[in-house]
Amino acid sequence: MNLLTFTSPNDLILEIPPTALNQAWTKSQVFSNANSRYQAYMNELCLKAILPWLQEEFTPQAKVSNSTALPSIWEFINGSTIDLDGTKIILVPHESMDLCELRIPQEWVDIPSLIGDYYLGVEIQPEDGFVRVWGYCTHTQIKNQAVYDSRDRTYALAADYMTIDISILAVEREFCQQSTRAAINPFPPLPTTQAENLINRLGNPEIISPRLEIPFAIWGALISHSGWRQHLYNRRLGQPEQFSVIQWLQNGVSQAAQQLGWDSLNLNFSSAGARSLETAQPITVISRQLTIVGQLYELRIIPQIDEEGTIWRFELNHTIPGAFIPNDFKLRLLTEDLQPFPDNEDIATKTSTQLCVEVVLESGEGIVWEIEPLPENYTSEILRF
Repeated sequence: MNLLTFTSPNDLILEIPPTALNQAWTKSQVFSNANSRYQAYMNELCLKAILPWLQEEFTPQAKVSNSTALPSIWEFINGSTIDLDGTKIILVPHESMDLCELRIPQEWVDIPSLIGDYYLGVEIQPEDGFVRVWGYCTHTQIKNQAVYDSRDRTYALAADYMTIDISILAVEREFCQQSTRAAINPFPPLPTTQAENLINRLGNPEIISPRLEIPFAIWGALISHSGWRQHLYNRRLGQPEQFSVIQWLQNGVSQAAQQLGWDSLNLNFSSAGARSLETAQPITVISRQLTIVGQLYELRIIPQIDEEGTIWRFELNHTIPGAFIPNDFKLRLLTEDLQPFPDNEDIATKTSTQLCVEVVLESGEGIVWEIEPLPENYTSEILRF
């Protein structure tokens, strides 16, 4: 563990691993502007220093929440989340601070899918190679005691309300019976057309801080949908559509999708279930391996072509031949704006060998897949057909 020392009973000083500096700088180059690149750099260093300490002091299973979504978060927001066996820890790094207050971007406080249980104030000094964890608070404290600054959309919580002794966190997390999270109202639904218009507008990389360009309720509804947030991130990088299944079948899976685990493979029609083909010939299907409750599963997207068009078949299978999908697992498809439609899900009412949903889609239509229980590192993806 890269733990240096406590400079006082209240200060936790953690070393930044020397190899992390170059690695974080390299990873930070895939952002639209210098501000976002530096923000990603600082957050990456923060994670590299603090995650090993949390794994040793709290649980070896501590992990970064939705690590594949971090680029689309750091393009817009300072901060990241670590999951401690269901407890969400929000890290809010700053390069220098007078330690009189903790400033938290509003997104981590008022977007239901992003809020945490505990928020750590982190001072980070890349040149000196260390981070200092100087205090923490709960989401409830922020909502009840912090001062909101509308100029930069942050909450400022005075140090007097923070717990400065970080060693208390383990005890409080285990024994405190009070709620760490305040109630948060969800955002009104955002129509798909409005989301597309916003992505076109805010996708201009010359807009340095998109989060301040539109009312927060609209901004929150837009980026709380991880599929729309990913599209906005790709647009700001000048990248073409990265999640077109049609293009994946024709040209191979895009690099952005490969990073999330998507791949293509060839199957013959009998194993793929392509019932409309009359002869056994390979067809290309899209595949992604998923970890669900500690087991490996595979999600496949299979085109079934007949005279009337294409039926898209979504299949969930266990990767071990003959293994079953447990009772109450669900495979669900939603519209781009996360709305259900008729016959959009398959539920395992008993142990099953496969779950499947078939759908006919218009050209250019988007679909979002969901599985319950949630796979590890799941974020909503808009697949375009």
